[in-house]
Amino acid sequence: MTPLCSCNKSKDNSSKHDDKNQSRCACGHGRICRLDKNKYHFRMRNVAIVYFSGYGHTKKVAEHIKIGIERVKEVYASLLSVDEIKDVDALNDYEAIVFGAPTYMGSVPYQFKKFMDDASKVWLKQAWKDKLAAGFTNSGSLSGDKFNVLMQLCTFACQQGMIWLSLGVENTSGQYESSSGHVKALNRMGASLGLMTQSENNTPDVTPPIGDKKTAELFGQRIANYVLKLG
Repeated sequence: MTPLCSCNKSKDNSSKHDDKNQSRCACGHGRICRLDKNKYHFRMRNVAIVYFSGYGHTKKVAEHIKIGIERVKEVYASLLSVDEIKDVDALNDYEAIVFGAPTYMGSVPYQFKKFMDDASKVWLKQAWKDKLAAGFTNSGSLSGDKFNVLMQLCTFACQQGMIWLSLGVENTSGQYESSSGHVKALNRMGASLGLMTQSENNTPDVTPPIGDKKTAELFGQRIANYVLKLG
């Protein structure tokens, strides 16, 4: 879960090391970054997408957020399931953290709540203060009280002193034969606090629909652009 920088990100996002082209990072974050011949300093910004996915649908959304993030130059995203995070301090070096969980019975599942509770030690140190935060949730119904989960994620981020970023994607349902919630529409559920997606009772390669996945990618681009704005 070590954040990557521009010097060790290959075309397939795998890690590689080239001592000849690298020097110790001057940005103060302790990473190794590439310096070009003119000594301009390039530092890869790192975003952690922290999620829980019971059946793979929320993970699919996370993957499309990652696609959107990495469309922005010099920003990289890591997909981190809460089941894989052994120590929440591993997230301290990321510039932004995106939180994602399915909506179970109108709330985050207990696996994600455990991660939130484990992060209380981060709160004591204020290690995530002023980092960018955003959130997303998926459920089997169009509503399912997903707003409550986004509120939980937002409250958690704000307790950590983080800067919460809204969805910022317009609902385009009206472009499709005036059909509200059309599966090809962007932000078809009209969310604003964060990203809401919906999956049918099918496999993740079939659902969520294309509109939800495109919305996730636009959300990822927005997150990456704000990471760069915040420096």
